[in-house]
Amino acid sequence: MSHPSPDLLSRNERNPILTSSDWPYRVNSVFNPGAVLLPDGTTLLLCRVEDRRGHSHLCAARSANGVDGWRMDTEPTLSADPERFPEELWGIEDPRVTFIPELGRYAVVYTAYTHAGPGVALALTDDFRKFDRYGLIMQPEDKDAALLPRRIGGQWALIHRPVSDPQAHMWISYSPDLRSWGNHRKMLEARRGAWWDANKIGLSPPPIETPQGWLVIYHGVRMTAGGCIYRLGLALFDLRNPERCLKRGDEWIFGPEEPYERRGDVDDVVFPCGCILAPDGDTLSLYYGAADSSIALATGSVRAMLEWLEVQDP
Repeated sequence: MSHPSPDLLSRNERNPILTSSDWPYRVNSVFNPGAVLLPDGTTLLLCRVEDRRGHSHLCAARSANGVDGWRMDTEPTLSADPERFPEELWGIEDPRVTFIPELGRYAVVYTAYTHAGPGVALALTDDFRKFDRYGLIMQPEDKDAALLPRRIGGQWALIHRPVSDPQAHMWISYSPDLRSWGNHRKMLEARRGAWWDANKIGLSPPPIETPQGWLVIYHGVRMTAGGCIYRLGLALFDLRNPERCLKRGDEWIFGPEEPYERRGDVDDVVFPCGCILAPDGDTLSLYYGAADSSIALATGSVRAMLEWLEVQDP
């Protein structure tokens, strides 16, 4: 029987690296950032920022080393626009950012929140200052979505998590134009019973392309008498046929342990929406929301994660 390695993800000693007190304007909390390494080596986090109404918007934070010295935009980078996009009535949340080489642009896939529930929205940008907004691409209720960076069989591919099921599973859908989506396939199921990921699962950061397959870090939720616990697990999917799961770890690899992860607006949550792969092709920086209140950083090795998956029980 395999066991999770405590070294798969290591917390940064400066955690939490960003809190509401760092923001240049008054907010309630900052968490669940998308992440990207810009061409000049700057780390950009597109952070979910919740205001004191309870509505969220997105704000960019930039750092030369991805750890400290953050420079935040002095006003929201991307705000809800309910006049043009009524589905954004109650805010926009949880961005996943993917660079699309074919387009030469960044795809920001985020959750738009309205009275009908959460839906998946898309915007493209060159510079994280101006955005070409597509609006909803997956109707409510749906969330936890990201684009793959390249076409699969000539089609764009979107991983997402419909929540109308009694159990929430991960799905993948395909599109010729980023607007019309179909060929929906179930990709990974929440397990039943006493498993750590028994009640619902969802994509965390966008998948990481490796020679062995798409490495997916996903979150799993277990509902207990004391409330929900959000932890992270690993799965590997076929490069050419990404709905085909090659490996799935039985055990969670990272869960709430530190005080800033155990207590906050939502207790017992680690929830990454973004990660950055270093130029060495192995070192992974995982940026995550801690208890829906702050942003923290953990680092790991893609190679070590793949090796851990390899020895998992079939």
